[in-house]
This record gives sequence, structure tokens and C-alpha cells, in this order.
Amino acid sequence: MDTVDLAVVGGGVIGALVAHEAVAAFPGLSVAVLERGLVGQGASSRSAGVHFPRGATERVRSMTEHSHRVWERLAAELDLPIREVAATVVATGAGDAVPTTYLRLGGETAPADPARGWAAPAGARAWTLDGCHYADVQAVTGRVLARLRDQVAVLEGAEVTALAAEDGHHRITLGQGQELLARRVVLAPGPWIAHPAWADLLAPLGLRVKKVVATHLESAPAPDAPLAVFHDEDAFLLPLHERGHYLFSYTCDRWDVAPDDLEPGLERSDLDDARAVLGRFAPGLAARCTSGRVFCDAYSPRREPVVAELRPGLVFAGAAGGSGYRLAPAIAAETVAALDLAPVRTLSQPPQRQS
Repeated sequence: MDTVDLAVVGGGVIGALVAHEAVAAFPGLSVAVLERGLVGQGASSRSAGVHFPRGATERVRSMTEHSHRVWERLAAELDLPIREVAATVVATGAGDAVPTTYLRLGGETAPADPARGWAAPAGARAWTLDGCHYADVQAVTGRVLARLRDQVAVLEGAEVTALAAEDGHHRITLGQGQELLARRVVLAPGPWIAHPAWADLLAPLGLRVKKVVATHLESAPAPDAPLAVFHDEDAFLLPLHERGHYLFSYTCDRWDVAPDDLEPGLERSDLDDARAVLGRFAPGLAARCTSGRVFCDAYSPRREPVVAELRPGLVFAGAAGGSGYRLAPAIAAETVAALDLAPVRTLSQPPQRQS
């Protein structure tokens, strides 16, 4: 039976960044990433991949700042599919919370972009926002793990069916019958918090899963089209230049969904809700919401990501509330810091580092 220092359960963007952070901090560590499908294929494949530096709490603002610096570095080191984008934040209320919520906030600007079809209601305020980008999250996840293949065993099609403590280790049983012993385990399952292998362990955290919807607008963005963040509505209009259309994300309030039961297609109510929100700013664009993407994510009671030790040597990392990509580097850093990861054992047949 193979033994590893660290097993990461979940091959999405958070799991990939945990593996990256772990081997960067402890180069001799033996690590296995266990993914039931293909890496980056779950919630990460549906992500809008938008990064705008903000946080409603001091902790999240700190996490945002850390993640921003890491994504800048990794984008250059790994040639990640990340594209910078100009941005505007619009507040339809008094806007008093905007200066304390957003990092890298610029000066006030006109709360409208008539050339691109949207304008805020009367009395709204707007600010420029620096440091924004968007990414192909599935491709980012794959590229991060591809760079680690000489240090990390990546097992795809390897669903974890049981997880048990055993003499200071964790025995992991996979669906194909293979077993693995790990000194430390990180659970990064995304919205699959109710999986039988760990549902009881996660129950005390009070996590819930909410549906996430983003519609696609059949309108080609201009090369300099900015991201528009509608603060009070917790919504944004993002130009996806590589795909040739806009993406409009709004807050869907449907809770306690199961990712394996969720229909991948839009419901009529999804389009109706998106059009109602977008119609406050861009009535002419609202009718162009004709398609989109649907999935879900886990949320914590405090609406902050959770890094929690469930039992000695077993840490949960996630509940990012739709911000898994944006905060993944900071979640990974907190997770690795929570574990005693000094390398002790290696895989019985470890991958060899290339000279």
C-alpha cells in the first residue's frame, strides 16, 4: 500500500493550489491529488474566473491581497490563461461601504457607459478599480498541476469512498479498490460537502450549498470593454473577450442544492431573474441573456472561506462562496500552515524529478 505525506482530495483550483503551496514550502514532500473525474472539471469548469480585489471582512480583504500577489506571480511563471481587465464599481445606494470593501479603488467616475449599453440609476456613484482579471479556471487548474507532475501524483477517476483514521495515519479507500495511507489529508471537495465519505465530519461546520447562475449575453465586447461590478446587487458584467460575449453573474437565492442532482441547463426562472437585475442597468442588454452556465458552491455561516481541522491531521479547505478561484492561493496558504507537513515518507514508487 502506498503511503504519502499529504493527500489532497479534490482536483479543482483549491486542491491544485494546496498541492502547489505544500511542495513549495516542503520540497521533499510526497503528495497525491485525488480527483474523481478530471482535474478542473467540477465546479472549476463552470467558474467565471473573475478576480476583483474586494472583501467584506478584514480576513477576506487580507486573503484577497495575498491571492492577488500570488496570481500575478503564477501568471508570469506558468504562462496562465489570465487576462487583465479594467473595471468600474457601481453603488446604487450611498456607497459608503465601497471604499472599505474594495482594494485598489481608484477615483470616482461617471456611473454609466452608454457606448456599451449600461447606465446606473439616478443618484448612483461609480469608481474605477485596478487589479482585476479573469481566467479560464479549468485550464489554470490543469496547468498548475501539470507543472507539479514530477513532484505530485495526480490520480484522476479516483473517487474517495471511505476515509478512516488508523494509527496516526488516514486510510483512504478509492472506488477502484486501491487504498492509500496519508499522514495528512486535505479535503477540498468544492460543493460536494454531502459526500458519504466525509459528510458527518463536515456537519458541525454548518455549511450549505447554493445554486450559482451566470448568463451569457449575445453581444461581442469591444477590445477595451471594462468589467462592471454592481456592488449593491452583488452582480457583475464581465466581457469574455476570448469567447466573444459578455457574462452576467447575479445572486441566485436557491439553497440546499446537490451538485450531482443539479440540472446543468438554465431554467426559465434563471433567465427571468438575470434579466430583472440587469434590466436596472442595461435594459437593452437584458434581452440578450439567452444562455449561460449553472452550478453551485458551498457557503459558510459567516460567508468566509473555511479552513478547519476536522480531526488531527485532517483539514477541510473550501466553502469559498463562489470565490474559490479568487481566494484559492490564500486558502491554500492557510491550509498548509494548519498542517505539520515536514516530510517523513514517500510514495513506494515516487515520480522522479527531472534534472
